[in-house]
Amino acid sequence: MKYLLRLSYLGSAFSGFQVQRGGTENTIQGALCRAGRELFGAECKVSGCSRTDSGVHALDYAATLEVTSKTVISPEKLPRALGAFLPKEIVVSSATEVDGAYSVRRHVIGKEYEYLILNAPSPSPFVTDRAWHVPHPLDDAKMNAAAKYFLGAHDFCAFMASGSDVKNTVRTVTKCEVKRDGDCVRINVAADGFLYNMVRIIVGTLVEVSEGKIAVGDIPDVIFSGQRKRAGRTAPAEGLYLKAVTLDN
Repeated sequence: MKYLLRLSYLGSAFSGFQVQRGGTENTIQGALCRAGRELFGAECKVSGCSRTDSGVHALDYAATLEVTSKTVISPEKLPRALGAFLPKEIVVSSATEVDGAYSVRRHVIGKEYEYLILNAPSPSPFVTDRAWHVPHPLDDAKMNAAAKYFLGAHDFCAFMASGSDVKNTVRTVTKCEVKRDGDCVRINVAADGFLYNMVRIIVGTLVEVSEGKIAVGDIPDVIFSGQRKRAGRTAPAEGLYLKAVTLDN
């Protein structure tokens, strides 16, 4: 059987979603594989809707779990059954049965990320590894004005970290907004897809707009340049959350 899972996880203790070649199995994918093996008594194959880096979190994530065992568990009972073998940082909220040829990556039509910044003089132990602490005041209104320039279809090559082999770097951003809630600054970015570290570089760029290192009106030129050095720094991983994954069915 093959199941489509919706799950959430706190990524602080994990080396990202995907098991790396010759690397640690301390990953979300590895934990799901081990839980499936314990539950079904057989090896399981887990595929995710995307990679998330070490320390990145997910409020909503989609993955498939494929099992060859003769043991049959209904989709309704699977989340709780898997949960008995998963670390507390990973929670499966729902499961549905899908066709054996189903590929979750091919069915993704959109994603939304949220980035959290604790904008206060002192750090807080309650958001350690869950938000980027920026002690100096941030001008969220100025950042939001700059964020509007990211909307639409653009070549986001300047907002892609090195090491990616993606050929087509054009993405369509449907939301990019900055809002303040007390000491918390939230940056939400939604698009039909994202390049490697794209959201974290957008966040770093918006922070540098607030700091006066990049002018609000310079954002279109930075995008058009296609040069990584023209954009801002890469924000830390711990403030990033995959907020929503939209599938076409």
